[in-house]
Amino acid sequence: MTIVAPPPFRTRKALPPDAEALVALVNSAYRGEGSRAGWTTEADLLGGQRTDAAKVLEMIEHPQGVVLLGLRDGVIEACVYLQRKEGRAYLGMLTVRPDLQNSGWGRRLLDQSEEWVREVWRLPLIEMTVITKRTELIRWYERRGYQQTEKRLPFPYGDDRFGIPKVPDLEFVILEKTV
Repeated sequence: MTIVAPPPFRTRKALPPDAEALVALVNSAYRGEGSRAGWTTEADLLGGQRTDAAKVLEMIEHPQGVVLLGLRDGVIEACVYLQRKEGRAYLGMLTVRPDLQNSGWGRRLLDQSEEWVREVWRLPLIEMTVITKRTELIRWYERRGYQQTEKRLPFPYGDDRFGIPKVPDLEFVILEKTV
């Protein structure tokens, strides 16, 4: 078995001019037919957009948040959002361009996110929310040390900013990891 190393990339914090490229990346990885090129698609569960420029700009400018970018040759290929909260960090929007998924980009960016939380913010815990029907994604995070909690949050039905549900009974599970 040959193991292929992920392509080289560098990481930097997102800036306001990156917002439009981030919207295109995130929406391409989670929604619509193009998202089916990767394994993180939500296209069977949700329609509409995953995010918009206003939301991404809010994340970039959040005083307790950071959007980290994975770049190759200056092109944004991956991203993740971290928000500092009391005693922990929230991780969301981990995104890799669909045709680069399964190449190690997500794992490397997740590792760098954990390092940021541990070394820069000096926080001991990361939490995230994942739609419970996304069992393959939940298993991916569990293989990286995240554990499901008993906590569930309702999906915000009726708020199209989160997508247009295609199935009933959507809810979020909170996953946690000590870093």
